[in-house]
Amino acid sequence: MENQKKEFLMQKARRIRALTVDEIAHLGQGHIGGSLSIVDALAVLYFDVMHIDPKNPQMDDRDRFVLSKGHGGPGLYATLAERGYFDVEMLHTLNQPGTLLPSHCDMLRTPGIDMTAGSLGQGISCAVGMAKAAKIFGKSYNVYCIIGDGESQEGQVWEAAMAAAQWKLDNFYLFLDYNKLQLDGYIADINACPNPAERWSAFGFDTQMIDGGDVAAIGDAIEKAKTVSGKPHMIVLDTIKGAGVQFVIDAAPGNHSISVSAEQRDEALKALGQ
Repeated sequence: MENQKKEFLMQKARRIRALTVDEIAHLGQGHIGGSLSIVDALAVLYFDVMHIDPKNPQMDDRDRFVLSKGHGGPGLYATLAERGYFDVEMLHTLNQPGTLLPSHCDMLRTPGIDMTAGSLGQGISCAVGMAKAAKIFGKSYNVYCIIGDGESQEGQVWEAAMAAAQWKLDNFYLFLDYNKLQLDGYIADINACPNPAERWSAFGFDTQMIDGGDVAAIGDAIEKAKTVSGKPHMIVLDTIKGAGVQFVIDAAPGNHSISVSAEQRDEALKALGQ
């Protein structure tokens, strides 16, 4: 990735992080840790990779994105606002009565959301279905999906993986947010998932493991994946829960959903140069 594009995407990631912190601080509490760990991937997807049109969110040939780890919704909302799907001011309605931005993503409410997030494991199955539909109907779009490492304890994740490999869905790009934490502690202490790249490779995926906080590495990995046909793709993102915001990182392992004060928000925005 050339330096100019890298700097642009890094700036977008900083902006998305700032918006995420601000929207959660306005509410007072929210799913911040897992939102921040996927920001760099979201910046690359929405500002460089995906074929989308914010003015026409239902465009037939658009690329699809599914956030299977639905608690990362605030990060996705911030990305959509920055991309122009809706006004940034709407972020301050997060999870409030009558909002279009519920705690978990809802495709019937929010412009730009392609699939509702609910019980963990369901999103990846829907994403596989979207990719299969594209193959059946001869559509050119790709499907991108992010799952969590805690979410990977759901059997439905692996059922979807088997189907994607069986159907040779090379238009399916899956990302694992490997931040080593889940709602109630460290993955290693609850249900360990060592060597995730080896596991996904064994399930028939074209697999890479990269630094999930490096926009250039993410972009390059996607380009490399596009050269592989006949297999679905897995890019394991080695991330930090709360990445880019020190007080959230310091709150681990209990940083899945935390309170965010105005003072913490201001400190974080300053550190992010916003």
